[in-house]
Amino acid sequence: MTKINVVLGAGQAGAWAATSMRREGFKGRIVLVGDEPIRPYERPPLSKEVLTSPESPEPTCFHDEQHYRDNDIELCLGVRAVQIEPRLGRIRLGNGANLPFDRLLLATGGTARRLTIPGAENVYYLRTMEDGWRLRERLSSAKRVVCIGAGVIGLEVASSARKLGCEVTVVEAGQIPMGRCVDMECSRFIEQLHSDADVNFRFGSSVKAIEADRVICEDGTEIPADCVVAGIGMERNLSLASEAGIEIDGGIVVDEYGRTNQSGIFAAGDVAAFWHPLFRRRLRLESWRHAQNHGVAVGAAMAGCPKVYDDVPWFWTDQHGVNVQISGLATDGVRTIVRQGTGPKSFSTFSLNANGVVVAAAAVNNPREARAAQSLIRMQQPVDETMLADSAVPLQTLIRPILSRNEARPVDIG
Repeated sequence: MTKINVVLGAGQAGAWAATSMRREGFKGRIVLVGDEPIRPYERPPLSKEVLTSPESPEPTCFHDEQHYRDNDIELCLGVRAVQIEPRLGRIRLGNGANLPFDRLLLATGGTARRLTIPGAENVYYLRTMEDGWRLRERLSSAKRVVCIGAGVIGLEVASSARKLGCEVTVVEAGQIPMGRCVDMECSRFIEQLHSDADVNFRFGSSVKAIEADRVICEDGTEIPADCVVAGIGMERNLSLASEAGIEIDGGIVVDEYGRTNQSGIFAAGDVAAFWHPLFRRRLRLESWRHAQNHGVAVGAAMAGCPKVYDDVPWFWTDQHGVNVQISGLATDGVRTIVRQGTGPKSFSTFSLNANGVVVAAAAVNNPREARAAQSLIRMQQPVDETMLADSAVPLQTLIRPILSRNEARPVDIG
């Protein structure tokens, strides 16, 4: 009997997992189910080109229709799954159909976290192509934009809105921008970058209400606004998994191969809380590369070719013409080394733990060092901090001795 692998979630993780299954030799049916009526597409442009391009934006799909035909991947788009029945090996769909499966991948991602304050019904969010189209239309006539949240999405929207000529204010409950993903030095640079572009910040402030022409903060401050955008994080889509008895701990709990506690059911991408052998703990990541590479690895496991997923976390952001590439886990660092670059607004920061091991890096307009930084993080060995700070010393000079030490004395990464 023909085996059936079903993927719930037609985003980055789901699309690449389906392709990976076929490339790894799976001969059965592959069905990719997604609630959006569009083929799987890139989401990073939503906060940038989709908002600012003079041309009418269309989705940038990962693969064309011929790719899915060539790989015999069945697309079931514009359909929502409403129940998983693990013991029956069956999924109930919103259109009334039942879809059987032998193996199931949950790549259900998440939705933009919503505000629950008076006037929140007028707030714009950014998670889907439809969200991007709606916000683009609003920004075409907006004059004063308030972005709630100084994370990556909020700051990229702020950058795009300034490019369109809007006045922009960013309201952030914390004290610094991008505080959860970069070190203090990089955060200060990002704040100055936006300030130089005439973006106003209100740190340590929360919004309590939104009216037609203003945002009202908890301290009573009123900020004029005819467009309000919230980038306050993501809510993972966990209800299907939870109701099916799958273990949840902030995400769908999986091992390094993407396996859940239910036989034959896997999870990948934003929705997964996966065991990372390099960092020796469970992580939940939300990034473009993680979604793709985790999907590829788990898809291979579902095809019978298990591969341990141990990528160094990495993502990038473009703001006001500056590229920042972030690697590792900045929250693990206790001190920062700054290394100057060779061009304008070019430098790198390295976060070290108490043992002098590089655990994170941020490369500003410095893609070559971004790649080398990932190697340093993967080595999990102390570095010479004086050499690390010296931009005249190539990072490869630091990496080679560590590689030699590792070859002589292998490191147990669990």
